[in-house]
Amino acid sequence: MPSPDTERRLREHNRRFYDALWRDARLVAPERFNTWPIVAPLAAASTRRLEVAPGLRPRLPIEGTCFADISLPALRALHEAGGEAVHALVSALPFGDAAFDLVAAMDIVEHVDDDEAAFAELARVCAPGGCLLLSVPLHMSAWTPFDEFVGHRRRYAPEALLALLTRHGFEIERSAAHGMQPSSSRLLDLGMWFLTHQRKRAMWWYNRVGMPLSVRFQAPLDARPGLIDVERVDTVLLVCRRTG
Repeated sequence: MPSPDTERRLREHNRRFYDALWRDARLVAPERFNTWPIVAPLAAASTRRLEVAPGLRPRLPIEGTCFADISLPALRALHEAGGEAVHALVSALPFGDAAFDLVAAMDIVEHVDDDEAAFAELARVCAPGGCLLLSVPLHMSAWTPFDEFVGHRRRYAPEALLALLTRHGFEIERSAAHGMQPSSSRLLDLGMWFLTHQRKRAMWWYNRVGMPLSVRFQAPLDARPGLIDVERVDTVLLVCRRTG
């Protein structure tokens, strides 16, 4: 069982890191991400939508979607763009049971110490038959200093992730290899150094060069039924269905 002190320190690390990042970053529209061909039909069929901890990289349509995040700079930008913004933790969502038909949690559950509580909340607010769009990093053997830098608590073993989803009433419908992290460790090290020591210059390059190029050259997602072979996959995107 995670200690409250550990959870508090991890949450504060994430809040400081992402407040600073989103304060200087630009909002990227969800239509620009390679997740959009998967998201668009799901969103069109769902009037009750929630995305948890999107920062300024939302994947669900901004207008008509409720966004829950701990970063006030991100929430302000999402509100100004037409979204409903709520200050909340993934492990303590201020919504009623079965309140949403489509829930997105992209790259967030690996940041919290008590992921059982996070999945319990995602399951609670997702209506039976509803959809969960989930993205997580895989394989602790692939852990790098970048994981610690961005506030990760873990990478998931595929069998542990599947068991976690099953315990909380989710079945995997489709999945795809996913992620925008550079594969070059030297590039990651350089990025971490600049964010730490030359933040203003780093954010200038991030907003004007790094992020636009990352979005432009994303490979299309190859979503397949069930759970794909993830042996060589760094991050997986899952489309899950909430059972009864």
